[in-house]
Amino acid sequence: MEGLQFQKGKKVLGTETKPRKATPQPGEDTLNGHLPPGWQSYMSPQGRRYYVNTFTNETTWERPSSVPGTPKSPVAQKSSAVNGYYISGSPGHQLDSGHMSLRKPSGDPQSPGSPAAPRRQSKESSLTINCVTFPHPDIMPEQQLLKPSEWSYCDYFWADKKDSQGNNTVSGFEILLQKQLKGKQMQKEMAEFVRERIKIEEEYAKNLSKLSQNSLAAQEEGTLGEAWAQLKKSLADEAEVHLKFSSKLQSEVEKPLLNFRENFKKDMKKCDHHIADLRKHLASRYTAVEKARKALTERQKDLEMKTQQLEVKLSNKTEEEIKKARRKSTQAGDDLMRCVDLYNQAQSKWFEEMVTTTLELERLEVERVEMIRQHLCQYTQLRHETDMFNQSTVELVDQLLRKVDPAKDRELWVKEHKTGDIRPVDMEI
Repeated sequence: MEGLQFQKGKKVLGTETKPRKATPQPGEDTLNGHLPPGWQSYMSPQGRRYYVNTFTNETTWERPSSVPGTPKSPVAQKSSAVNGYYISGSPGHQLDSGHMSLRKPSGDPQSPGSPAAPRRQSKESSLTINCVTFPHPDIMPEQQLLKPSEWSYCDYFWADKKDSQGNNTVSGFEILLQKQLKGKQMQKEMAEFVRERIKIEEEYAKNLSKLSQNSLAAQEEGTLGEAWAQLKKSLADEAEVHLKFSSKLQSEVEKPLLNFRENFKKDMKKCDHHIADLRKHLASRYTAVEKARKALTERQKDLEMKTQQLEVKLSNKTEEEIKKARRKSTQAGDDLMRCVDLYNQAQSKWFEEMVTTTLELERLEVERVEMIRQHLCQYTQLRHETDMFNQSTVELVDQLLRKVDPAKDRELWVKEHKTGDIRPVDMEI
């Protein structure tokens, strides 16, 4: 399983790139001259100024002090990998939900004032369908298959699809289960077919045996009579051959087909429930992520509004209220990161179980097909043997028919039934 997990990482992991520095806006150069060493001033898309430490990549809304040391409220952008994706955000002060979106590493800069990320996963890197996260198809690099060139189940059944009526979705795993159950039914029907063949053989043998005892033409004599008697006897021998054939069909073909994977349907239900439970758990985790993302957006809007009101002196909001709003925003960001982490753990568990179980289904399918092939080969072998035995039963008939001689028959009959060999002559006067 470790090898498969490694392959999974190769499918979704990217190479983390360092964000490009934002281009200073007009008027910023003069301001930068009054900042401590390493600090530069930038303007967010909303027109709000923020500050970046070029040495540590720390960012802050507040103008850094000229006193050496860490600024009062830094926003350190960090990145962590979860389930093959990167989650960007700060463990401390969260300023916008764009930093918390589930994404692959990107070279595009993000400023503290960037707009909140959309409710779904960032379209720049991924999208979520039925609570499962996939790379975005427009920018997705070519993925390496888990089992290249094998058309393995574990590579082609991750997405859901519409059912035959087009109303509901069916998971890829459920499609695999339906194939397995259909295979089980086909195997059962094959066993029923062989059963019918056995009945025909038994009935045929019974009729051959009955016909061999028929008294028709039993009074034929001579070499032809011997051949006729042997022909009738060959029917009894052939009947015995077909009885043996039917018996072997039952023991060597029919029973194995019926007994193979006796508890298969029960085992499939266990697999179905297990994978379905993991999908439900994943859906629950996704719902929690969406809820936490919404809460973070609301907290950030509240913090932004209070901060702007204080700056333009439209409100009597105290610094303490802003700190309180910032703490709530930070807590909401932490909650979102925790929810995303739990979601990715749930998706990883589902991924691993899908790979393990689909490979097992693949193995069972190979085993089923190979088993049926072997027993159908046994059927044909038995049939060839039956033909050979049947051929032996008529070989003597063929020999006797080749010896049939009307002249010889006449000789034999005469010798057995003659009454005298002296011919009569004319009477003399």
